[in-house]
Amino acid sequence: MKIIIAPAKKMVVDTDTFAVDQLPQYLPQTTAILSVLRQLTYPEAKALWHCSDKIAQPNYDWLQKLDLAHTVTPALLAFSGIQYQYMAPDLFTAPALDYVRANLRILSGFYGILRPFDGIVPYRLEMQAKLVVAGHKNLYAFWDDRLYHALSSDSEPIINLASQEYAKTIIPYLQPKQSFVTVTFASLVDGQLKTKATLAKMARGSMVRYLAEHNVSTIAGVTHFDHPDWQFAAERSTAEQIVFIYQG
Repeated sequence: MKIIIAPAKKMVVDTDTFAVDQLPQYLPQTTAILSVLRQLTYPEAKALWHCSDKIAQPNYDWLQKLDLAHTVTPALLAFSGIQYQYMAPDLFTAPALDYVRANLRILSGFYGILRPFDGIVPYRLEMQAKLVVAGHKNLYAFWDDRLYHALSSDSEPIINLASQEYAKTIIPYLQPKQSFVTVTFASLVDGQLKTKATLAKMARGSMVRYLAEHNVSTIAGVTHFDHPDWQFAAERSTAEQIVFIYQG
């Protein structure tokens, strides 16, 4: 079983907590993306990132000097957004760390796909960014089916805890009859399921922690997630979607 999650914009450098296992497997492709990014003018980079000068300027300055192979942080610790805060990987037991090493993968516009202990540096690039690389119109076209083939064997079930932006890198390449199950965390509003981004990010992080701590190896095991704020909704779930409803 493989579990996919999205990265986070907020990143940190932590070279002390855990050791790096290896560098990312698609580093040559990342190097090609970096080369294109470095050719952007500051206004072009700011427009690509859709952010303020306060955020864009230090990121643009960093872009010119970052080194993909030095002062690297394990990916699981490098991302520090809400999802990763609620996952709290720095508190994992040794068996839980082994579990995520084997089963968890982080999708990335810059690195393609990351194992938890791949060494990475801070970057700013969303998968949906309109960046032309090596003649490809965007990052989806550039990465093509590479991420799927790095993720999964043809028959392995995949648990999707990623946002739609990142799940789109995998879905088109699924093999016939391969199980791909999206876990949805939603609130019930006037009888309709509504996903609230912050709550969903918190829940996804907690779900990864639960799966790792309980060594969950089946899709059925995912439904046993026992967080007090979320209740499994069997009547709203299907073979392709496991639904949890917010109880707060």
